[in-house]
Amino acid sequence: MSTIAFIGLGIMGSPMAANLARAGHTVLGWNRSPGKADALIAAGGTEAASIAEAVRDADVVITMVPASPQVEAVAYGPDGILENARAGALLIDHSSITPQTSIDLAKAAADKDIRVLDAPVSGGEAGAVEGVLSIMVGGDRADFDAARPVLEAVGKTLVHCGPHGAGQTVKAANQLIVAVNLQAVAEAVVFLEKSGVDLAAALEVLGGGLAGSAVLARKKDNLLARDFTPGFKLELHHKDMGIVTDAARTVGAPLPVGAVAAQLIASAVARGDGALDHSALLRGAELLSGYGQE
Repeated sequence: MSTIAFIGLGIMGSPMAANLARAGHTVLGWNRSPGKADALIAAGGTEAASIAEAVRDADVVITMVPASPQVEAVAYGPDGILENARAGALLIDHSSITPQTSIDLAKAAADKDIRVLDAPVSGGEAGAVEGVLSIMVGGDRADFDAARPVLEAVGKTLVHCGPHGAGQTVKAANQLIVAVNLQAVAEAVVFLEKSGVDLAAALEVLGGGLAGSAVLARKKDNLLARDFTPGFKLELHHKDMGIVTDAARTVGAPLPVGAVAAQLIASAVARGDGALDHSALLRGAELLSGYGQE
């Protein structure tokens, strides 16, 4: 069992930290805004007063924050991870950030004798709660092997994808696929309802065929109930689509359908839906069809 500092106790981080504590690890959690450690404490973990306190004696430091600026804020500076973690510690970043940010972090950490894995996740809040996340990892293979007992407490599918930044590149592709899938499902829902078909029956049979997907299975109830309580916020998916669009441009990979999905997500955020679950792309599909909005 490891002593783990967990930085970022939000929608995803809170259940992940709790699962680590339940697995027997000693977990000290820290969050920028207070009052987020209840689930961790209930699972047997402890709340730290600062990043420095959390990481000082940790074998493993885990970060799960929204974007590159937040990763840089908790990693660098006199009060950050790199200045306060002990030499030899392993930093696992589960955040979804740009590949270059991960590469730069690994280089800076190496100067402090701190190992780094970029390990973004997929599966949303439900996957985090159930401990069945898909984790795509970049970094040294030996560090990935060493991290496996920790990763197994929060994820089910653990794959080493290559060197530093590779995990983030695969996560960008994941978000591209999810965005296009969500938009296709949203358009299908509107098509089915406007055609007078029983939506619940239609989604059930579609889920059992080639049209079935993890997106449809996970989001079906949200769509049926129009319940957009965030499991993964549209504003975060908007950020991720910026990452994949920029990365694809850099390597010369056109994303014609992905670009449309990115613009539809941007439109949803601009309309004020950014804090809703990304299944709220349905609201945009309804607007285009002239119904469903109050």
